[in-house]
Amino acid sequence: MTSHAETKIDCSKVYVKQSTFSNEDTGMFDGAFAACDIKEGELVEKGLMRRLPEGFDGNTCPYIFTWSTERPNKTWGMGSGCAPYYNTCKEGTANTKMVRFFDEDRFEIYATRDIKAGDELLHTYISLKWRTCFQELNEIVHANSDDSEHKSES
Repeated sequence: MTSHAETKIDCSKVYVKQSTFSNEDTGMFDGAFAACDIKEGELVEKGLMRRLPEGFDGNTCPYIFTWSTERPNKTWGMGSGCAPYYNTCKEGTANTKMVRFFDEDRFEIYATRDIKAGDELLHTYISLKWRTCFQELNEIVHANSDDSEHKSES
């Protein structure tokens, strides 16, 4: 089945199941996975972002998106589709990249390399290095070092 030509949300190439990185030590959590082979540069998913009310503090909630380039960030969003289930990894090692259209409250996620069906989809959170709620995750992923790739919960 193909998606409707006018749809603003399309995650037909993605499904969600338990993350390959979840275990008794990290806790059980879900991840996004490729439902089919996806070529480098190909659109993986597109969706909308719903802005959260002014005053919401996203530094305390890891399940929402940084939705501006201002620092300190004051604009937070809730993403559609499977996007909330993409886990993170060290910058430069992700197999996807989220392109944010802040002024249109939408996003597109593209493959940064060829992805096989069944692979877990990862992108580097733009706020991984500075959000309070990601402090422990940042240490696990080693986002501030040159250590080898390591991934964890979103």
